[in-house]
Amino acid sequence: MTPTDPLHDAVNEIYLAHSRRVLATLIRLLGDFDVAEEALQDAFRAALEQWPRDGIPSNPRAWLVSAGRFKAIDGLRRRSRFDALDDVGERADVGVLDAAAWADDESVEDDRLRLIFTCCHPALAPDAQVALTLREVCGLTTEQIAQAFLTPAPTLAQRIVRAKAKIRDARIPYQVPTPAELPGRLDVVLRVIYLVFNEGYEASTGTLLTRHDLSAEAIRLGRLLVELLPEPEVLGLLALMILHESRRAARTSAAGELIRLDDQDRSLWDRQLIVEGSRLVEQSLLSRRFGSYTIQAAISAVHSEAPTPAATDWGEIVGLYDALMRTDPSPVVELNRSVAVAMRDGPAAGLAIIDAILERGDLVDYRLAHAARADLRRRLGRVAEARRSYERAIALTQQEPERRFLERQLAGLRTGRSAPSAAESRRTSASQGET
Repeated sequence: MTPTDPLHDAVNEIYLAHSRRVLATLIRLLGDFDVAEEALQDAFRAALEQWPRDGIPSNPRAWLVSAGRFKAIDGLRRRSRFDALDDVGERADVGVLDAAAWADDESVEDDRLRLIFTCCHPALAPDAQVALTLREVCGLTTEQIAQAFLTPAPTLAQRIVRAKAKIRDARIPYQVPTPAELPGRLDVVLRVIYLVFNEGYEASTGTLLTRHDLSAEAIRLGRLLVELLPEPEVLGLLALMILHESRRAARTSAAGELIRLDDQDRSLWDRQLIVEGSRLVEQSLLSRRFGSYTIQAAISAVHSEAPTPAATDWGEIVGLYDALMRTDPSPVVELNRSVAVAMRDGPAAGLAIIDAILERGDLVDYRLAHAARADLRRRLGRVAEARRSYERAIALTQQEPERRFLERQLAGLRTGRSAPSAAESRRTSASQGET
């Protein structure tokens, strides 16, 4: 069978559709990430050998689980490592099915949820949670993850190895948390998914403003989590990501330069995603059990509903930030609120809040705080102070499109021409909640 054969293409499609589900079940059955990954590859090799002769089975996912399990057991026996598995009996044909044990849809979906919570276990370091989730749940290669986060591949590989060893040595259970444990554990899962989305929606470093592959994976994870666990904050996070994603096409020029919100062509916004995101926000709000992700999504929805920049309801946005400050107070949320206050009440009101944040020692190394301060100082005609703030923001910026944007503003300030608004340009930032 050559790579161009229709059956080879069918196997590839099955791999894309089912490999993560098969892996999740194999991890449960075999109790080891590495053994399960090897079993997954063995199962697909067996498929390429047997399916041309026997045809594609009616339930290929169950066939692959069965094949992978028996292949793994045979290999473990040969290495004399898992004597306890001898109850399986003599070698079985890899096509034998045991649907009652591992092939029903409910068990498979439970396995996927178990895998997400295991990869995001709080006993693992935060960077390991992200790497392991992208590797095991999303199926990205080590090289792809390393490239996305500008980390050397060997370093990333060791991070994943250590995470797997931690799961094994600490006997971290492969299970969905109990109802009593769920709120705290779910917070970690949502944070990991949002970190992945943020890095894709607005890369922290490098030559590109966005990484669509990462943000798409985060949204795919969010949809999966909603399907498996439709809690209000899960809905809220998916809504937040979808609403941000709806603006992607309008955020950059053909040359990759950042376009501020007020200058974006709103006809490029994806109305289908906006409708979906707004519906999810409403559904979460109606539960009255929502939290910070839902409030941030509601802020994004207000922006989405404005047909023009002038029509934006800044009063409602400030009110939502007030609610967010009560739910999840932080200096970054306060900074975002200051920009909304400046849009509602004028630049002096917003600048007073930013000055207070920086004077107490918060966000002194946060580039967006200095960019927002520079913009408000510019709008107030305080040119020398604005110049110093722009220079500080540029010095702290590691992402090239954003640096070029700030440099253009600084150049415009020096020549006396009106420059684009830094604070307004950042309203589409996923990490800032659309301010």
